[in-house]
Amino acid sequence: MPKPKPGKKDLDSYTIRGTNKVVRAGDCVLMRPSDTGKPPYVARVEKIESDSRNNVKVRVRWYYRPEESIGGRRQFHGAKELFLSDHYDIQSAHTIEGKCIVHSFKNYTKLENVGAEDYYCRFEYKAATGAFTPDRVAVYCKCEMPYNPDDLMVQCEGCKDWYLFYSLCSAFAGSMCL
Repeated sequence: MPKPKPGKKDLDSYTIRGTNKVVRAGDCVLMRPSDTGKPPYVARVEKIESDSRNNVKVRVRWYYRPEESIGGRRQFHGAKELFLSDHYDIQSAHTIEGKCIVHSFKNYTKLENVGAEDYYCRFEYKAATGAFTPDRVAVYCKCEMPYNPDDLMVQCEGCKDWYLFYSLCSAFAGSMCL
């Protein structure tokens, strides 16, 4: 691990201003946008350091929302979906407004209750090229769309296929393998 530059000191943690919430490297945080009309940005803290004047900075790896990516939001993107990007930055720790949890897609779909601080990530995103990893995901239903955890799905007891509820109500009403 490289040594900090003269006058800089690595910190183990940072307490968010006005709270008792402690942030450590590896934690996901909500960062205040400059435009107050926008939702907070989401980032993973990679490193925390202070300079000789005790200004605390965080090195972060940004998460992008679907609408911030090349291609934009699609029907199968959930409201709480984020993409872990290859975009790193150094920000003032004072712009951290709270902590959040970014779950794996699998763990998110198993949550009993989704809170305001819960998000999920199933893709990594290359900001410069717009490429995703993985570049394919499993599809569900007869519509052949990736699963959106915001949509209600039901499983056919006959064929065990999964269907979007609104697909059942329209195109497939009465034709399931019961």
